[in-house]
Amino acid sequence: MSWPRILLCGAFLLAQPSVWADSGVLSDAAAIEQAYQQQRSDLQIEGDGEVVKVLADDKRGSRHQRFILRLQSGRTLLVAHNIDLAPKIDDLKVGDQVAFFGEYEWNHKGGTLHWTHHDPAGRHVAGWLKHDGKVYQ
Repeated sequence: MSWPRILLCGAFLLAQPSVWADSGVLSDAAAIEQAYQQQRSDLQIEGDGEVVKVLADDKRGSRHQRFILRLQSGRTLLVAHNIDLAPKIDDLKVGDQVAFFGEYEWNHKGGTLHWTHHDPAGRHVAGWLKHDGKVYQ
């Protein structure tokens, strides 16, 4: 690619309103939708959604509480919350609102959110879930 094209692309990108937070955290439904459309993974995301389905816990290996959130964009997101490292949301039900901060992994169904807990080794940014005013991490 020649320099003029690179500069033109760079100018176009700079002129676009950015949904990427300066901290490297996607912080709204539009940013998460953009990550889905671009099939991006390993991104820290923050947002909230409505529980549309509570799934059985995954008990293979590290145990995970699993549920599906519908985001403001209409996109769904599977939450895989490690309950060996963080408390389980015991009273979670369809219709509840859950705020989150964790790592997004793209998949064709909308994506998966994990790392919603602290890292005992301190090598990964701590994530969390918030439900009924209580933080789970």
